[in-house]
Parts: sequence; C-alpha cells; structure tokens
Amino acid sequence: MYLVLENLVKTFTSRGGVGEVNAVDGVSLSIAQGDLVTLLGPSGCGKTTTLRLIAGFEFPNSGQILLDGAPINDLPPHQRGMSMVFQSYAIFPHLNVFENIAYGLDVQKRPRDEIKRRVARVLELVELTGLENRAPNQLSGGQQQRVALARALVMEPKVLLMDEPLSNLDAKLREQMRTEIRRIQKRLGITSVYVTHDQVEAMTLSDQIVVMNQGKIVQIGTPDEIYRRPRTRFVADFIGQANFIEGTVRQRRGDHLVIETLGGVLAAPVSSDGFAVGEQATVVVRPEMVEINPPQPVFNGIVRRAAYLGNVIEYDVEIAGRLLALVERDPRRMTLHPEGTQVGLRFLEDCLYVLPR
Repeated sequence: MYLVLENLVKTFTSRGGVGEVNAVDGVSLSIAQGDLVTLLGPSGCGKTTTLRLIAGFEFPNSGQILLDGAPINDLPPHQRGMSMVFQSYAIFPHLNVFENIAYGLDVQKRPRDEIKRRVARVLELVELTGLENRAPNQLSGGQQQRVALARALVMEPKVLLMDEPLSNLDAKLREQMRTEIRRIQKRLGITSVYVTHDQVEAMTLSDQIVVMNQGKIVQIGTPDEIYRRPRTRFVADFIGQANFIEGTVRQRRGDHLVIETLGGVLAAPVSSDGFAVGEQATVVVRPEMVEINPPQPVFNGIVRRAAYLGNVIEYDVEIAGRLLALVERDPRRMTLHPEGTQVGLRFLEDCLYVLPR
C-alpha cells in the first residue's frame, strides 16, 4: 500500500480544560496508489484531524504514517510531497489566477520556463485557459475552486488532500465540481484523500469510503458495500436514508433469514452467522427497496404523507402501526397516491439487509 496509517492517536485538552479528548482514536488505514479515499462522518468524528495528521499540520501522540514505505511522522508539511485544497480556497486576493497557481513553484524558485509550462498544463486540466490574468474577485465560486485545485496540482504532489473543498458552493455547482474533481483525479492517477460530511459526495467520488465516528473508523468499503451492506446501525443511518424494522427470526434459508415482522414475513440477506430461531433481528430497508402497488402485493399500508418532487415521489406509509419512508422513482408508475389511500406493498427482498449482531 502507498499511504499507510498505523494506529494513529491524537489527543486534545477538553474545552473545560479538564481531561483529554481522543479526536483520533486508534485509526489504521491503507490506501493504494492512485485511489481516491474519502473520510466521511458527522462533525467532530475526527476526519479533518486525521487529514491534518497526514498533511503534517498536526502530529500524532502515537502511531505512524508511512508514505511509499517510508515513515513521515517527523517531516514538516512542505517535505511530505503533499498538496492540500482547503474549504476556504485560500486564494491570495492580490494575485491574479496565474500568480496564484504559480505561487508554490515561485517559492521553490523553479525556472520561469518550467513555471509557465506547468501552470499552462494545469490551467488546461481545470479548464481555466484564457483566465490567467483575472483577479480572484472577477471569478465565480466554481472558478475560484478550480484555481485552488490547480494550485495544488501544479506542485505534482505524491498525495492530494482535500478538506471539504465544495462546501461553499451551491448545490448545482457542487455537483459539477465533484464530477470535475473525479475526472481530473482519474486522469492523473493521483492518490487522494478527501474529507466530507456529504454522503452523496462520498458515493460519487470514492474508490473507498472510510466512515468515522467518535474518532474511530467504523467501516471501510466501496460505495456499494457501504450502502448495501452496512455493518452497524450508525453506518446505515448516516449513508442515505434507512428504515429499521425489528422482527423475529423464524428460520434460516441459505444466506437469508426468514423474519416475522409488520404482520407478515419476509426473507432478507444476512452476512453473519449465529442468529437463532426466535431471536430478534434488525432489517435495513432503504426507501427505494419497497414497491408500491405491485402486481402481487404482500403487505398493506396507508399513505400518511405524500410529496411530489418531480423526479421522485416521497411517501410516509403506515404498516401495522409502523411508519416507513418510501420513494417511487419509476416514471411509468409515478401516480401520486393521496394521504389516506390504502396501498399494497412488496419488499425487494434481495435488496434488504439484516444488520450483523
């Protein structure tokens, strides 16, 4: 592995000045060269502190960071071969686009011809060619973010670090920029670590997602694994929307459990052994994993809320006294069912998931 974190611990004094808080608590992570890995979690989970440890802006109380097999714990940030894109862009207002991007190369006293060549290359990469002489206040938010990205890329870093770089953009521009970041990262094949609290961002960008909570890693996996096979209730609830249905195990059928719940039975995949007949189990049901008024419904429910959003219809449907959040995405079937309507339901059983014990 190219970038390795071994049992990192970072402790800060608590706000009251009494005691200590483990902002990063035993974090171990291995990142392959060329991968984009996202650290994802709620505020205060330790993801930004972990990124700052990698960058060298903070030093761990214990543990080790290895880059291409060599320890870098004691190296200052400018000797780690890394570049960072910040949430605030940190563009110099008194320098034009070219000068902002070239700043790091100027500090290194690179030859002028080399600076012009490298800046021209990244300007083309981030699609800012022709704007070299613009002042920052003449740029849109998206263009300013591209300048910040170009300034990091022009240094040709071994690792690119990004700390919530899109959080100051509006929703549509954020969507465009995350597509651009992924395109550029894949084209360059640059190892990248990206911090965000936005699960859509993480799902869109990542080769691997690292979900963190309270300073610890709770799950590592591809976007598909994290979404479809969460290991804990926290992960299932944080990544997307989820309904949690409690039921009683009635039998095991291969890699599925037959569970009695909501006045009926359903079969759901399970990844772990050990569930006994009669034991309680929790099934993760995503809103899109239930069909509304299918040809052969299995459950019945009553619509308690309906919201038409154009591309989807959101419902709250009551089944056996339990309220489930559901969505209808198929444009061929998107007929709004008003509140109070009785509807038939069928769970897409192979898409459900029983949480591990």
